[in-house]
Amino acid sequence: MHKCVVWDAVPEKSTAPQLFGDLLARARLSWVRQMASRLEGLGYSQYRRSDALVLRLLLCGPLPVGRLGSVLGVTRQAARKAVDGLALRGYARTERDAEDSRKLNVVLTPRGEAYARAVVEVIEALNRELSERLDPAQLSAAAAVLQTVITGDGDTDETRHSPHRS
Repeated sequence: MHKCVVWDAVPEKSTAPQLFGDLLARARLSWVRQMASRLEGLGYSQYRRSDALVLRLLLCGPLPVGRLGSVLGVTRQAARKAVDGLALRGYARTERDAEDSRKLNVVLTPRGEAYARAVVEVIEALNRELSERLDPAQLSAAAAVLQTVITGDGDTDETRHSPHRS
């Protein structure tokens, strides 16, 4: 029988078992909140979950909307929604590809480039702080578990060749 648990009501040191999926969801929520809080402190008050990956990809240069969707693992429509959100906030714009007018490229604005750099700085700081609280074996184990959740088997080229994997 399923036992209902309200996580906000569970004390931090509770002995109630938490399912892995619940911990993963709570960790993601915490990470997003920390990102949003730190970016707000830097003057970027409208952080969205999709911003981090999209901005880091666009820092490398313009991308067609369809290619952005493929890289993100989402539909073209979902990619367009993320791009529209960036555009509404003044961080990106779209323009027709000079060589293939069927392609709609996404380009960061100067304001978007600054926001992207701030996002990268915050991600690096959060990662650094986390690595200072855990030993390399713990980080490696956590990465392997998360990769398994993402891929279903955890034995991808990325994890096989990771310097943290033993």
